[in-house]
Amino acid sequence: MIGFDEVEAAAARIAGHVQDTPCLASRTLSELVGAQVVLKFENLQFTASFKERGALNRLARLDAAARARGVLAVSAGNHAQGVAWHASRLGIPATIVMPGFTPAVKIERTRAFGAEVVLHGERFDEAWVHGQALAAERGLTAIDPFDDDDVIAGQGTVGIEMLRAHPDLQELVVPVGGGGLLAGIATAVKHLAPHVRVTGVQTERFALVYDALHGTRHPVGAGSIAEGIAVDRLGMRTLPVIRARADDVLLVEEGDIEQAILMLLEIEKTVVEGAGAAALAALLRHRERFRGRRVGLVLSGGNIDPLLLASIIERGMVRSGRLARLYVEVRDVPGALARVAALLAEERANVEEVRHERAFGSIGAQRAEIEIVVQARGPEHVAAVLARLAAAGFAARAG
Repeated sequence: MIGFDEVEAAAARIAGHVQDTPCLASRTLSELVGAQVVLKFENLQFTASFKERGALNRLARLDAAARARGVLAVSAGNHAQGVAWHASRLGIPATIVMPGFTPAVKIERTRAFGAEVVLHGERFDEAWVHGQALAAERGLTAIDPFDDDDVIAGQGTVGIEMLRAHPDLQELVVPVGGGGLLAGIATAVKHLAPHVRVTGVQTERFALVYDALHGTRHPVGAGSIAEGIAVDRLGMRTLPVIRARADDVLLVEEGDIEQAILMLLEIEKTVVEGAGAAALAALLRHRERFRGRRVGLVLSGGNIDPLLLASIIERGMVRSGRLARLYVEVRDVPGALARVAALLAEERANVEEVRHERAFGSIGAQRAEIEIVVQARGPEHVAAVLARLAAAGFAARAG
């Protein structure tokens, strides 16, 4: 297993070439969860992910012959961008193999860094097998996204920076896919501050590391909102380090991650991808475990598809009662819809969408059902709107 010396050497090697990202306390999140919360903004790296740390450390250690032949990486996006960007900086040809589910924003950014992108398969393991064959065929050096000591050491520099910025931390919570980030951070932290508890986070749909540690078995899902940690391969190098140095791995659900993305956007005004929100999702789901503690969360990346982000925002508004669907029964006469709209305006409920149902309704002739999507301030406001409609003689319900 790698030791702290390798992480320390990686920190010196990549210094000045990656960002020493902000590590800041969040007063609002601290109040909400009952813990002292510190956020490590790795989404502010140039490629919007911590992955470039390990990629650069690995690339920097290649000899001249390997650099001339070029490198290959298999990645759902963030490792790809890290390898592509720093390979371009160092003048090393790069080929990136990506599974078909990779968000378009990550594919285009990787190409923009000058790498050749090869899309193959719908699962990571399919892309992985193709990538290994392609590397052997072309004589390229494969840069593993996590299962490589140089990559693990590079990712561990996040832990050094967090403890340097906040030496009083008692907990670090880290997203886990293949485990390179968790293994690296645990290696650094257990050397510098052995009392600090280091906890990994996985989604229930891709719980391989959790299952390996707890002796459980979760079915592997077809996909996850946190595609950056949707890894269905255990690391031969990372897993022993995690067993020896990490304290635990927790599981979160897809809804937890959606909620965390939205909270970080609204509270911290920062955009994170699903994997980047996993640490906060764990803190929200397992609040009692961290209550009263000084907790550092790694926001590992910010490469989220804009359409997915828009969907998450809308779904979050529905869950919080700020976006509501109302069904209002009216007489099918001129002016009925206008009366309903006027009442909504008086209650300051903004209409987003209207559907006026006649032919396919079940309430009888000469009646119509209006389906209205409104923006509201919350559940209490929705209840007030429904009460106002009822007082005006309209049968109305939320749905």
